[in-house]
Amino acid sequence: MEPRFGSKNEKPWSKERPSLRQTQHKFSRMMSDDNQDTFKSVSRKPGLQIWTINNMQMVPVPAQGFGNFFEGDCYIVLFMSQSKGSGQSADIHYWIGNSSSQDEQGAAAIFVTQLDEHLGGGPVQYREVQGNESPRFRSYFKNGLIYKKGGVASGFHHVDTNVYNVLRLLHVKGRKHVTASEVEVSWSSFNNGDIFLLDMGKAIVQWNGPQSNRREKLKAVLLAQDIRDRERGGRAQIGVVEGDDEKDSPELMKVLMAVLGQRAGPLKEALPDDRPDEVQNTSVRLYHVFENSGNLVVQEVATQPLTQDLLHSSDCYILDQRGSSVMVWKGKQASQEERKEALNRAVGYIKAKNYPSSTSVKVMTEGGESAMFKHMFKSWSDRGQTQGLGSTYSMGKIAKVEQVKFDVMELHARPELAAQQRMVDDGSGDVKVWRIEDLELAEVNPSTYGQFYGGDCYLVLYTYQISNQQQYILYMWQGRHATKDEITASAYQAVDVDNKYNGAPVQVRVVMGKEPRHFLAIFKGKLVIFEGGTGRPGVANPEGGARLFQVRGTNEMNTKATEVPSRASSLNTNDVFLLKTDHMCFLWYGKGCNGDERVMGRAMSDVLSKQDKQVVMEGQEPAEFWVNLGGKAPYASDKRLQKEEPPHSPRLFECSNQIGTFRMTEVEDFAQSDLDEEDVMLLDTWEEIFLWVGNSANQYETKEAWNSAQDYLRTHPAGRDPDTPVLFVKQGFEPPTFTGWFTAWDPHKWSDLNNTNLNKSAVGGGYGAPGGPASSPPSYRIHGGDLSPRPSTPSSPSTQRNSASVTLSPSSPSTGGSVMFLAPELLVNKTPDELPADVDPGLREDYLSDKDFENLLGTTRADFKRLPKWRQSDMKKKAGLF
Repeated sequence: MEPRFGSKNEKPWSKERPSLRQTQHKFSRMMSDDNQDTFKSVSRKPGLQIWTINNMQMVPVPAQGFGNFFEGDCYIVLFMSQSKGSGQSADIHYWIGNSSSQDEQGAAAIFVTQLDEHLGGGPVQYREVQGNESPRFRSYFKNGLIYKKGGVASGFHHVDTNVYNVLRLLHVKGRKHVTASEVEVSWSSFNNGDIFLLDMGKAIVQWNGPQSNRREKLKAVLLAQDIRDRERGGRAQIGVVEGDDEKDSPELMKVLMAVLGQRAGPLKEALPDDRPDEVQNTSVRLYHVFENSGNLVVQEVATQPLTQDLLHSSDCYILDQRGSSVMVWKGKQASQEERKEALNRAVGYIKAKNYPSSTSVKVMTEGGESAMFKHMFKSWSDRGQTQGLGSTYSMGKIAKVEQVKFDVMELHARPELAAQQRMVDDGSGDVKVWRIEDLELAEVNPSTYGQFYGGDCYLVLYTYQISNQQQYILYMWQGRHATKDEITASAYQAVDVDNKYNGAPVQVRVVMGKEPRHFLAIFKGKLVIFEGGTGRPGVANPEGGARLFQVRGTNEMNTKATEVPSRASSLNTNDVFLLKTDHMCFLWYGKGCNGDERVMGRAMSDVLSKQDKQVVMEGQEPAEFWVNLGGKAPYASDKRLQKEEPPHSPRLFECSNQIGTFRMTEVEDFAQSDLDEEDVMLLDTWEEIFLWVGNSANQYETKEAWNSAQDYLRTHPAGRDPDTPVLFVKQGFEPPTFTGWFTAWDPHKWSDLNNTNLNKSAVGGGYGAPGGPASSPPSYRIHGGDLSPRPSTPSSPSTQRNSASVTLSPSSPSTGGSVMFLAPELLVNKTPDELPADVDPGLREDYLSDKDFENLLGTTRADFKRLPKWRQSDMKKKAGLF
């Protein structure tokens, strides 16, 4: 069977494919019924199971060896998880070592297919290539991956946690996802930017490159501890050497020199880190895979935004995200042959497209789609879905908002419920409203709270309590017809209000017509959105004849009235409408509305008009009603369309602008510990976007956070609504609507981390890793989270973080002098003669505290040191430090 492309891009598949197919047929014939015994031993309990391929058999990897991968082997990794209310789910990963043979790859692919069938065909299959593993795969190994030389022939099955005859050097890279590769045990393997572990069995020495940062150092410590605890039974000592302060660890340096020899010449410069994954890719194409006259054809079906109805159960499809990811979808009614060939087809497709061999591949069955796959579609609903908190409905033209009863104590006690319902409480807290007038804040009369005009911008400060502590949400409501200056002023004024409350408020940008659920609740069923005009006192808004308002909601928690064009086509059969004329207010009830909606319509009519009310039932309208709407015309009168809200799973991303363009790296199976204090994180719950800003986040990224969220929505392949509410959350001030998406949120985590006392070891002048039977005292002391490298230039001071002080005076072990920070005004735009004594004019930045450093240069000290010298000089000139 010769596969080919259909449509415009018709071309044959790669000629390499038959060799892989022949390999697999050969192994299929060789495999015996003994493999069924292997699958019978597969556990269905939640957790991780790993096998390697040895002599055509799946050989289990002991737990002590998890995270270690021989480059010459292939592995099968099975992760079983238990989801609330939806039973078990499984993910199967097929890992390919860079030095593995074609035979091993073919055998592993067959085992993956058979294991998938054994588990009922429901698991998602992932093809993983060494060095390019998916975020989900890496999430199983929180402390990192270790790539080991050799393969089965090197004695993989000889894993023994009590053997110490080890000598290896591990090159550690990565801030989020750590990988450690075995390299030559020599100083020639070192560089100034990374971290290296010299593993000698009973002792592990960690050498930190001068340009490595705090997070990399902590990740490497965790990896060293993991090796000690899992492979040595906890019986190994760990020492840490700071590469820019080696003299402070004389004993450990003697050990390094004894093993590596004397160092000849300077070390190599830092190697660039891997570029973050480009998760958002606006070029998404869907292909139909089918047989035609004995040939396999791949034919383009559609480009983004995709809709779920494009997928038919009787077929298989390939979704291509412009080579960054290839996903195969298998319909439940597709032939058994097609389903078995899914993985091969994806590999063949990659070769035919000339994509890199490391391209990510995922294979999934109808009903078992991954969160990433669902996020590629404009809308997605699982048939017969019953999990969750009950049906919710989209805000489409006809569909309605679900009626939900709230118990404040339950919301506070169960943050996961608050997150699912997007409600921090029942809206009974304190409200204060300002309007932007002449670019300044003007308080709004409480008697008009809830009335918002499309020509204005407003700030709404909501205050509530949890556990007797004040919490704040600051909404920035921006009218559709407000001027650019007013919109900009609302953002600036929000910053001022935020500062008055010490950064505690959660900031929410609300675009007119896209008000989130909680915003509706705080106005108790009296929220009215006027299309234009202004609420400013003394300004008369033109009446313009009859005005029509659409009322949606079933109680005070979820009701609002929105002005719509005064014409018959604005009506729909499932809602209540108010038609306000000069002398009458018509209360129009569509056939599809219920009693609760009619009650709220009556209450809203009292808010909008003091005139007489006339109830009008759909189909019984008087002529005057149609005259005021400009005549009778067709309108949406279909039966009620209550459409389930797409059950999209939340996704967490690390945001980065480090390479000049906005990129994001997804964090799979995320937890609170994945929120990096040095980063901006984006949590996408589909209905809302949270931007979480760590206390030590890069200042530039923080300033660009809003733009980053808009970039994310704008480039989303599912064609997301650009006006999706964006919530700005700062570390330490997270609302339950945010924390509820995390399992077991610890409100004291940040304070506990900042108070962690990791002292220097008294032995050998080096550092000992915390914990373990034979370890020295813990290795670092953290104040405010900074472990950035200290300058080692003889003429510059060795700096330590203390943002509350300008001058510090403990003794410095490296210089013998005092440690000082100087006020910026003593350093900026000064000639060398004007500088304080002993300050090196070329290294003024070294005398700044970390806070002043970031304020002046717009980046952290560690990130600054990673930049090219010309870029550093340019930034220093602009900051007046050159």
